[in-house]
Parts: sequence; structure tokens; C-alpha cells
Amino acid sequence: MKHKTYHELISYLFWGVMTTLVNYIVYFACTKIFLIHYLASNIFAWVISVIFAFLVNKVFVFQSKNWKMHEILRQISQFVSARIFSLGLETFLLLVFVRFIGYDDSIIKIAAGVVVVIVNYIFSKWIIFKKQ
Repeated sequence: MKHKTYHELISYLFWGVMTTLVNYIVYFACTKIFLIHYLASNIFAWVISVIFAFLVNKVFVFQSKNWKMHEILRQISQFVSARIFSLGLETFLLLVFVRFIGYDDSIIKIAAGVVVVIVNYIFSKWIIFKKQ
């Protein structure tokens, strides 16, 4: 049982890093190459990374084997809802620390990412992909 828990946690951390990498690549490409506003870039990066995260969390991390349509729709709606919450949290942190306090957006994006990974794990583990 402990081995499975550690494996799941390590898998979540690995795929979380990959999801974060996808998010950062999209975000920094938008802000630094295409010169898109940091908040719009954050939302676009979020959409791409949520799609990626749902797939890898379902298949690789929590190994959810239920592919019935009603279960997929439930998982997607809960996953997206949880990610909307964490997007709001991340956007709020960016807005406060970049716009109102004046920190560099790159540093805050990374710091907020750590908070988001923890929040997302809690939602995924105990609500979305909870074993029935």
C-alpha cells in the first residue's frame, strides 16, 4: 500500500512538473516572443496545461480505468472546476504581486506555480480521481 502511495505521489510530481513546464513554455512564449499581456498569456497557458494535465492525471497518475461517458464527464467537470479555482488563485497572486506590489512577473509566476501544484493535488487525489 505504501509503495502505491509513493508511486502515485512521485508520478503526480513528475507529471506536475511536465504540466508546469507546458504551462511555462506557453506562458513565456506568449509574453516574451509574441508580447501578449501577462494575464492573457496566463489564461492561454492555463487552457493548454489543463488539457494536458487531465489526460496524464487520469491515465498515468491516478490510473482511473473508468471510461464510461458519465464518469468522464464528471471527472472533466470537476477537474476543470478545480483548475478554474487554481487559475483564479494564480491570477490573483500575479495581479497582486506584479501590478500592485511591483515584483517581476517571471518570479511570481514560478512561486504561484508551487502553490497551484499543491492545491491541484488535493483536489485531484481526494475529489476528482478518488477511488470508488
